Amino acid sequence: MTGVQGDRPGPAPEQRVLPVTDRLWTVPNLLSMVRLALVPVFVWSLLRHELGWAALVLVVAGASDFADGKIARHYGLTSRLGQVLDPVADRLYIAATVLGLAAVSVIPWWLVAVLFAREAFIVLMYPVVRRHALPIPEVTFIGKAATFNLLGGFPLLLLGHVEGWWTVLSLACGWALVWWGTVLYWVTGVTYGWQVAHMVRQRRDAGRVVR
Repeated sequence: MTGVQGDRPGPAPEQRVLPVTDRLWTVPNLLSMVRLALVPVFVWSLLRHELGWAALVLVVAGASDFADGKIARHYGLTSRLGQVLDPVADRLYIAATVLGLAAVSVIPWWLVAVLFAREAFIVLMYPVVRRHALPIPEVTFIGKAATFNLLGGFPLLLLGHVEGWWTVLSLACGWALVWWGTVLYWVTGVTYGWQVAHMVRQRRDAGRVVR
């Protein structure tokens, strides 16, 4: 057969490496900034018990989270600022959302503890990352899926607490997305821990070879 040499597989196709720029004012970065700016709007809507408006804000936030990654990859607008700003915006939005939803009794406080325990797990690895000068792992598909499920499920839970024909359906779909998002959120945390441990072992092995 053409292209086959014995039983040995041919060379693996080269992966496309997206360039990373130092530009600040890109469309993806602006979308992340908008997501950050919407955090106080969401909190204000909850405090006024405007659950419909709060749900709309979450929908806009979820759409911007999906759009900024797509635009960055498609148009080569991946930037160093965006690599930091996007996950920070995601985490801040999720933190504000879960605290706000628990405060108005839309979700239980134990779910807040589960989600924040994952964040604490990530924070505890920071001294190791800093000590070994490790690079920040890129946002994975599973990580984006976790964020998408959570930011998709939370507005549905809010709508489920607004009287209407959609109440039962919104609660069922919302809880399904939130449960999947929570599981994937922890999967990404464990994966990140494994990546950090792997990089530390590589640095130590390289140090032994140099000596």
